[in-house]
Amino acid sequence: MLVFHSKTELRSHLSSLKTKNHSIGMVPTMGALHQGHISLVNKAISENSHVVVSIFVNPTQFDNKEDLKKYPKTLDKDIQLLKAVSGIVIVFAPTADEMYEGKIKSKSFKFDGLEKVMEGEFRTGHFNGVATIVELLLRAVMPNKAYFGEKDFQQLQIIKKLVEIRKIPIEIIGCPIVRESNGLAMSSRNERLSKPVRKKAGFIYETLKSAKNEFGTKSASKVIEWVRNQFEQHPIFELEYIQITDVDTLTPLLRKQKDRKYRAFVAVYTEGVRLIDNIALN
Repeated sequence: MLVFHSKTELRSHLSSLKTKNHSIGMVPTMGALHQGHISLVNKAISENSHVVVSIFVNPTQFDNKEDLKKYPKTLDKDIQLLKAVSGIVIVFAPTADEMYEGKIKSKSFKFDGLEKVMEGEFRTGHFNGVATIVELLLRAVMPNKAYFGEKDFQQLQIIKKLVEIRKIPIEIIGCPIVRESNGLAMSSRNERLSKPVRKKAGFIYETLKSAKNEFGTKSASKVIEWVRNQFEQHPIFELEYIQITDVDTLTPLLRKQKDRKYRAFVAVYTEGVRLIDNIALN
């Protein structure tokens, strides 16, 4: 398996692969890979002749420096996992200095308000950091398609807007959430949970599924109130927010419209670990 740490060397190799029917898929990750990531890689493999998986823990998207320190870094294990998936996968594992060229700082972006709600409200500067590094990675690889999971649905919408406003000719593909056997959305952060709490954390998805049922007959405000009550009865899980929004604009739902799609989003703390999840409501 080829592993590159230099943008220049990666670009040189990719240019040598270009043929008339050549296509490159990309899966940007922060490592600590799990089956959710692998599902993205397999999707990319099925649609492209070559696949680049970037592994880079981006410092500029962490508003909490302690969270950055605790984020798992398992590059050797990640490479072995990818090697078992397919020989066509190319790993790009740069340093922060390589990606930011010595200036580790975010750019400032405006995404028509997509960046101001939910994660944007509770994590100062988060999406500036995300957009900065995603643009750098996409321009380093210039794939035909890039694949992102719907667990980070707000991030997915922002990246779609990013390539639109920056006029980057890359198709952004959203892929379904992959879940553990109890329904907990797969995340690298899950590894920081104790086994008993990780097992109980299926409660988050169960609550979202019930909220979807409630949404069929009740207003958004009633569903939000119901979800909050559920979490109050399970104090091991601290609800940071519950929001129901329009899928396209991510604006909070005030009154249902028949021709619009809606999604429910939650952020939850347990054992000092922050977990997010979401579900389509209609």
